[in-house]
Amino acid sequence: MAADRLTAYARLPRAYRDRNVLHSTVDAFGRAHWLLREARGPGDLYDAVIVTVEDGRAYETYLASVRARFPKVDALPDGGFVVADSRRRKGDEHVQVFDPPGRPSWTFAVGDGIEHLLTDESGNLWVGYFDEGVGDDPLSEPGLRCWSSTGSPLWQHSSTTSIDWILECYALNVDRRAVWAYPYPDFPLLEVRDGRPATARTTPVRSASAVVVHGSRVAFFGGYGDNQNRLVLGDLTETSVEPVEERRLLHPDGTGLARCRVVARGPRLYVQERPCVEWAVLDIS
Repeated sequence: MAADRLTAYARLPRAYRDRNVLHSTVDAFGRAHWLLREARGPGDLYDAVIVTVEDGRAYETYLASVRARFPKVDALPDGGFVVADSRRRKGDEHVQVFDPPGRPSWTFAVGDGIEHLLTDESGNLWVGYFDEGVGDDPLSEPGLRCWSSTGSPLWQHSSTTSIDWILECYALNVDRRAVWAYPYPDFPLLEVRDGRPATARTTPVRSASAVVVHGSRVAFFGGYGDNQNRLVLGDLTETSVEPVEERRLLHPDGTGLARCRVVARGPRLYVQERPCVEWAVLDIS
């Protein structure tokens, strides 16, 4: 089977590698971020530092009084950050927004069971949920939602579309002009533009962990078991995804990929293996 190699993209500087990486992502502008735990504060609070790598240069943002036990982090266009706890305890405002100097400025709730948290270039938060949240928290029930950076609800998936129910959002891609989602149990490819209801395309691909799109081209990455490094290339039609080729995605040195974290941004798939200190990229454009 043919294979494609990832390209090295961003690396956490060695000076920080003795610290605990709580989460890492690549934002809407292509900057890589690592959330690292610092000192423990009173109660469940702790201080953290976000190390950002942009064009090979690294800089720090210190965050005070972080609450998230199972954090997801992303950047805001003003230089601030959003940190959300994937699990929401009843009544908690489990999302914190930090201003550019790292001070907490807003808290609000978006629902339990956050599988994906990606900000767009406007600073809005796109959240895809996993099944425990969808089944137990009214805020998570739509399966896919968009919130402002101050917690106002802006958009949610509606069962009036051709996809009645999202049980779990397996993959989420937040691009400049569109948002793409790939939900369980039917695994369609949903497209959201301009705040309108999602349109759906059927796909023959099951259990992928990421999807990237460029024009009429699409690629699904991952799957269960032996398919964890599978790459399915396809073409978009009006109503479906038509598969063209199946390949394998490899580490930049040509070795096989282990279980990894992924972030999808338009045509770019960012991949991170443990110990979560490097990002590599595949660009289908």
